[in-house]
Order: sequence, then structure tokens, then C-alpha cells
Amino acid sequence: MDGAQLVAAVRRGDAEAVTALLAAGAAPDTVTDDGLPVLCLAIAAYDAAVAEALVEGGADPDRKLPDGTTPLVRAVDGGSPALAQAVLGREPRLRLPEAGRNELLALARRWYERGAESELRNRTGGSGPACRTRVMDGEYTHVTQVTLGSRTVRCGHGSILTNLEWAFRILTPVDELVTRAVAGRDPDHADWSSARWILGERRSRETWSALTAHRHSPDPECRRFVLDFLHQYLMWPWGGRNSYERETADLLVAWAADGEDDPGVLSEVLRVLGETEHREAKAVGLRHAGHPAPQVRARVPDLLLGGDTPSAPLGSAARTTLLGLAGDGDGDVRAAAGRALVAAHDAGPDSTDAVVRLLRDPVAAVRAGIAEAVAESAVDPTEAIADALVLLLDEDDFGTRLNAACGLLRRDDPRTGEAIERLGRLSRPGFEHDHRLSAFWRWKWDREHGGSTPP
Repeated sequence: MDGAQLVAAVRRGDAEAVTALLAAGAAPDTVTDDGLPVLCLAIAAYDAAVAEALVEGGADPDRKLPDGTTPLVRAVDGGSPALAQAVLGREPRLRLPEAGRNELLALARRWYERGAESELRNRTGGSGPACRTRVMDGEYTHVTQVTLGSRTVRCGHGSILTNLEWAFRILTPVDELVTRAVAGRDPDHADWSSARWILGERRSRETWSALTAHRHSPDPECRRFVLDFLHQYLMWPWGGRNSYERETADLLVAWAADGEDDPGVLSEVLRVLGETEHREAKAVGLRHAGHPAPQVRARVPDLLLGGDTPSAPLGSAARTTLLGLAGDGDGDVRAAAGRALVAAHDAGPDSTDAVVRLLRDPVAAVRAGIAEAVAESAVDPTEAIADALVLLLDEDDFGTRLNAACGLLRRDDPRTGEAIERLGRLSRPGFEHDHRLSAFWRWKWDREHGGSTPP
């Protein structure tokens, strides 16, 4: 097969075409006019998807290049964690000799410890201003990209170093991984994400204890990292293998009881606690209902709901607290309390009055949040709530109007038809698969065709 087609597909960043061409017989190490394999084209373009397709299709990441480097060395140099991981390939610990592994580790560590811009200046001799931009690297994380003259590098070498160590089965000290994670003070940075993931993969009691000890760190960013790590444990329990679910819940309750002086961190403690099932969770919520920071108070309603089924009663203390928070001076707190009242299906008159007031709240975001909760809640016969939903049909926000109409439909309110008509056209960009619009189409079909099955 003509290699020109593969070169063209790599240049335009078409990973699917690259995969198809390789399957059809294209040579994975096809060289370009400069004598370099096409994998180097993908590396220079920071195209992780194409690089992965090439490596998976047989391209050699360890091929010696004219300058003495390899594609893998170039990928590590470039500072993109996503790209370096794509080029690293499978079983690198078995594939690479010890000297090669040590070279990659030393390269990543040098970039990380010196700083990407400083190392770039050292290599190029450039003294002019550097251009720094934030770029996505992979699907969920970002790094800073530094351009100096004609050279560009990404500042993800901390993440690359962490990933290489794990790939080579080097158990980096927990404290060092935490330091790397929080250095950028940014939970969305690749350095943070890689450290969190690798620590999660290390399921030993020693790792757990060393990491959670950082909840006592004087640096709130370290404490936030611990909470992010604990949340990862809860969301992805790895099939129950050393999931530490009970330990996590106990630790969070103790953390809240011991006191946390940073409101942002305390808010996260309560948020993650809300993802657990602990007998003390409601009590923790009640203790923090009067906290001076609204971001903390806004976490209380979810704790008061706990793991109760929809039909379980709130209890007098929880109901009284929620009703108080529903009248809070902060809109986020009011919205959280209202959603909890709706989710609890507490049909008492005080709860109904609170929900109606929130559907008429002066803050549009509060009205929108409660309308969404009501639209998704179990059907209740309260006419006052239906009347409040009708008033929301005049809102500027289409989503609020959509939820108001959906709430009326679910309650089989006689004003449902009028509500649907006031929405206007039901075919809207971005709502092609919206279950609420589907319900409206079905409702209209049933009335126009006597309930027969739609085509």
C-alpha cells in the first residue's frame, strides 16, 4: 500500500483512517520526507489519538532516530501526559531495558524539577518572552503549554513521571506524589489526576494510611486532595477489593467532628460524606446547619436525606432544619433545601408552602432548580405546587419552562396541553433525545390517536 495515504491521514489527525490503513497493510513505520517515521509527526502535533493508533498498529516507539532519540523519548520531552502514555505502549517494563527505563525517568524528572520554561530556555538559549496557554491534554485534564520562539513544550512532566514510575512498578513515596499533585493548586491539572489515580491503584493499607494522614496537613490544598482521593474510592470501588468504604465514612465523620477551619474544605468533607451510608451522617448535617459559611450550609440537606427510601419520614429535627434552610439568605442553600424537601416527598403543609415559595423565589436559578426537582419527583396532588408551575411557563429560561410543563404532565394537570403549546416547537437543537420532550410527543399522540402505539 502507498505510504502517502498514511502520511496524509496522520497529518490531518484522522485516527480512524490511520487504523483502517494499518489494517489494510500500510507500514506503521512509514517515513516522511524528513526521514522520520509518521509516529514523530503525531508526536510533534500532540495528537495522542493518532499516536495511539500507530503504536497499537505496530509502530515502534523505541526506534532509534537520526538524532539518537526515540519517538518515546520525544513524547516524554514534549510534556504531554496523554501523548506520552499513548506512545509508551504495552508492557514497557518488560520491553525496555533498565538503562532505557532510567533514561526516561531521569528525563521526565529533569523537566519537572527544573520547570518546563526554564528547561526550554536552557535547551534553546532563548531569552525572549514565553507564551503560556492552558490547553486540554486528554479528555478530562489540562496542562500549561509554553512556546518560546519556534519551540513548544507542555508542562505535564509531573504527571508523566508519575505514570512512568507506576508503569515501571516503582512505588513512589506517598508524600512525594501528594506534593506533585498539589504543586499547581489545580484539581483539573494532569499532575493532580495522575497522582490521584495511581494512589487509588495502590490498594495497600500502608498507602491508605499514609495518604489519609494528610488530612491533618496545614495546607488546605493537601486536604482537598485527600477528599478527592476518598471520593474516587467511593465512586470506583474496584469490585470491592480493599474498597475502604467503611473506613472512608468513619474518617469523614471524624473529620467533621474534629473541626475543619477552611469552609471550602469542610464543604467538601460534607459533600463526600453525603456519598456514603453512615449512621452519623444526619447528625453531622444537623450540627452544621447553622455554619456561617453558605457553602457549608448548602451541603446539609443531602446529609439529612441520608440513604432513606423516598417513603421514609424525615423526622422532626430534619424537617425543621430543612424548612429553616429553605428560608436561608443564600440562594444555593435555599435551592438545596428545596430539592431535599421535594425528594423526601414530605407532603406536610409546611413543606408544601416552602416548595411553593421556592418556585416563586426572586432568584431565577433557585426557581429553575426547584422546578427540575418537582418535575422529577413522584406525583403529588398538591394544587398549590401545580399553580406555581403554571407561573413558571413565562420564564425566560427554556429549561425552566420545560420542567414546569413536565411537572404538570406528570400530575395529569388539565393545563398540560396549554403548557406544551406555550413551549413552542418541540424540535430544538440540543434536546433531540430529551426524555421530557419525548413525553410531550407521546402525550399529544395519545390524545390525537386514542392511545394507539406511535409509529
